[in-house]
Amino acid sequence: MESVIYLLNGFGEVITPSNLLIVLLGSLLGTLVGVLPGLGPTSAIAILLPVTTVLNPAQGLMMMAGIYYGSMYGGSTTAILMNIPGESSSVPTTLDGYPLAKKGRAGAALGIAAIGSFIAGIIGLVGLILFAPFLANQALKFGPPEYFTLMLFALLILFNLTGFSLKKSAIMGLLGFLFSLVGIGLTTGQPRFDFGFSFLTGGFEMISIIIGLFAIAEVLKGLEENRSLKVPKKPVQIRNIYPSKNDLKQSSFPILRGSVLGFFLGILPGVSATITAFLAYDLEKKVSKNPEKFGKGAIEGVAGPESANNATSSGGFIPLLSLGLPSSPPLAVLLAALMIYGLTPGPILFEQNGQIVWTIIASMFVGNVILLILNLPLVGLWAKLTDVPFGIMAPIILLISFVGAYSVRNSMFDVVVAIIFGVLGYLFNKFRWPIVPFILCLVLGPKIETYFLQSLEMSSGKLSIFVQRPISLTILLLAVIILIVSIILMKRTKRRILQETGEQMEIS
Repeated sequence: MESVIYLLNGFGEVITPSNLLIVLLGSLLGTLVGVLPGLGPTSAIAILLPVTTVLNPAQGLMMMAGIYYGSMYGGSTTAILMNIPGESSSVPTTLDGYPLAKKGRAGAALGIAAIGSFIAGIIGLVGLILFAPFLANQALKFGPPEYFTLMLFALLILFNLTGFSLKKSAIMGLLGFLFSLVGIGLTTGQPRFDFGFSFLTGGFEMISIIIGLFAIAEVLKGLEENRSLKVPKKPVQIRNIYPSKNDLKQSSFPILRGSVLGFFLGILPGVSATITAFLAYDLEKKVSKNPEKFGKGAIEGVAGPESANNATSSGGFIPLLSLGLPSSPPLAVLLAALMIYGLTPGPILFEQNGQIVWTIIASMFVGNVILLILNLPLVGLWAKLTDVPFGIMAPIILLISFVGAYSVRNSMFDVVVAIIFGVLGYLFNKFRWPIVPFILCLVLGPKIETYFLQSLEMSSGKLSIFVQRPISLTILLLAVIILIVSIILMKRTKRRILQETGEQMEIS
């Protein structure tokens, strides 16, 4: 009951004209970037993160949430209209979405994707309201050893699910942790790893690194692929943008099944939207009375995966807000955004910044409604945006990136850092070194260091404290169990991606 009161107060904050405009802009910007081929939710958040830095924390995070939801929806547009999955979680949508589009039913497929995303988003947010405060209250019993093992648990699982070798993931994670150490020491208060350079005393600005690794690197990758010289694949024509009553009837149970499956699996660290989307597709195929129609234009093949995809996104907010653990690359960037705004995700977040948190959750409800109302009539516009040449997009992305990197601390050093990490991000992608472990350890590095040192102080320097305390030992055992299950699911999903697309995609 207390959560409902807080949520209603949050709605009171959101429905002011200025905040409604911010949620609207975030949803539209996210959809816009998500629709453009090659740019997924992670890139969308990284590119548009600087835009939000001029707002106060609540407004900035409301816009970021809208960008996240909008970009998740936008990815289905290219999958259905052009048979181009912007990210691996959109691959199942192409299996029946594009065949439907070739039959002249692109509008019905896009409509079901929008409706399924909306329902899944609402179900996921209801679950967020029920589970996140409860989990946060339970986590208040944790001490430094429990928090350290929890961070270790998340990193261990996510390192194994990047689609790369554990050795590469560990090296990138260590590199990210080393960069997090640059600046003023947490315990000594003295500069460290600055090598005598005053501009390193303040450490590296997280926004600059994120902009470089995702936004600028994406531009360099596009230039290498000569995207600006390629003729974009023409999307199929859209006739009727609304699904029929029969479409809605056939999709109702797949949407519900996909929403529930995606939400509960999305709570688990390491179970990504890609995995839940494929599981939802396979589930619909198994329960269908006519499984032979899948792959040829079954509306259920769009409803199930799209619902699971978006429900997983909502479920991921539970460990993010209550424990400070991101379960996917986009949420890792959102974790960085929370910390940039001075908010510390975890058990105390609901106590210290409850009003902001509940306002953000309320804005997600409003954002889902906005996406449903606007995206169906604007389907034709989103389809035309897929024709935008990369030669036009690239300079705009670079301009936003440079301005955003400079504006945080009004420092050209941060712009140089963004450019350097842009080149590094391009090289990491080219030679298949995972970026996600780097970002996670960069973001979580200070917290890991703090909890580890505090644990050693409690035990007089003995590492055995991590297995002597029941909760920390339980977390470590759970890590092993979930790790094994997640690896099995990941390997199965990677085989499916190879089978359906003929190419290896990073699972995120």
